[in-house]
Amino acid sequence: MSTAPEAPQPAREPPAVAITRRIGALLGPLLRRRSIQVASALAVLLLLALAGTGWDFQAVPPASADVAVSPPAKPASREAARLLAERQRLETALRRKVPRGHWIVIDQTHNRLRLMKGDDTVLEAPCSAGSGMVLKEGTGGRVWVFDTPRGRFEVLSRLERPVWRKPDWAFVEEGEPIPKNPGDRLEYGTLGEYALYFGNGYMIHGTLYERLLGRPVSHGCIRLGKEPLREVYRQAPVGTPVYIY
Repeated sequence: MSTAPEAPQPAREPPAVAITRRIGALLGPLLRRRSIQVASALAVLLLLALAGTGWDFQAVPPASADVAVSPPAKPASREAARLLAERQRLETALRRKVPRGHWIVIDQTHNRLRLMKGDDTVLEAPCSAGSGMVLKEGTGGRVWVFDTPRGRFEVLSRLERPVWRKPDWAFVEEGEPIPKNPGDRLEYGTLGEYALYFGNGYMIHGTLYERLLGRPVSHGCIRLGKEPLREVYRQAPVGTPVYIY
């Protein structure tokens, strides 16, 4: 007994094609204008592309409460307040050290003298500090270094028309014999009109060589021009602090 062959089953359409065909069947009667048809075709292609990639929208989960979050940096207000207080303390301590009256400050690096009154500069002028030169007396003899000392001093005495009593080194430097008579050591006019003595043989005094002021050419004393010296002498009594650096 023979049986009739089974009719071939139509091939099943892929899901994407079936969806496309159905969308086209639904939208076909509604589309009348060419521009709308083009837009619909683009919409269909977009659906196919999305279906083919498996792309999907998923909500982003909120951040877990268990995840550690670094706290914001604390403001440095406490440290800034501490530094400000320290600065004010140092400024107060410094102001207390500033003399209330007149005082003299000498910068021997730049050869400048300033007469101060409190925080105010009364006078500033070029001066000449020690040259730093070294003088030797023969072979194995005495040695002198012409430096200006640094530190705090004060005016110990003041002289008008000072007379220079030349020390031994002055004669050695000039190549002359050292005199035995003390009167032969005296020299007039060399120190200018005034001198302010601040210890160990050092003075602030005038000079015959004002053209050299501003250079380190002295034997250790501070040389000053005629007019500035007059003002310093007038305003700097005995006891006036002298700072040399």
